[in-house]
Amino acid sequence: MQDKAQLLKETPTDHPITDIIENRWSPRVFSDTPITATELYSLFEAGRWAASCNNWQPWNIVYGIKGSEAYDRIFDCLDHFNQQWAQDAPALALAVMDTKNPDGNNNFHALYDLGQYVATMAIQAQSMGIAVHQMAGFDHEKAKSEFQFPEQYHFTTAIAIGHYGGDPSKLPDDLEEMEHGKRSRKPQEEFIFNGDYVKRADIQ
Repeated sequence: MQDKAQLLKETPTDHPITDIIENRWSPRVFSDTPITATELYSLFEAGRWAASCNNWQPWNIVYGIKGSEAYDRIFDCLDHFNQQWAQDAPALALAVMDTKNPDGNNNFHALYDLGQYVATMAIQAQSMGIAVHQMAGFDHEKAKSEFQFPEQYHFTTAIAIGHYGGDPSKLPDDLEEMEHGKRSRKPQEEFIFNGDYVKRADIQ
């Protein structure tokens, strides 16, 4: 496995944050170290303790370890762009939300809660030297049919999981370029309001 220093991307933070968040990023290559079921269940357990509206916990996870039938079925749901690099991920998963609350009514906060699950899972992964790369690019309806989920469930995110490392030169040129350089985010001034909403164009 590569030296950890080689795996970090520059994160130009404006204010101090914990190293676990500062050093987390979403690679498209992974080391050859397999992901074990024990490691995955630690990630899933961390997500299990995420906050949710009324503690309804609307999250569901479908997963597969590379070499398994479940892995291949998840992979077949990915779009071509993501298949180019995710084929080497040691594990794949799909994040699914139950859109109904226990009373059968629409759960407005289900997507938010599922996001908290996966974010908590990703922080746990980072603490273990494991990378989590979330993907929007997959066939949502195909996944629902493939894994036989009822109509009220919505597949939202595909996830590649593996240990940091690997050789970016294996990727197509455009994807290899994405593996290098520093990370970027909008400045807080564009989305934090200490009072009324202010259009970005009005921000000096």
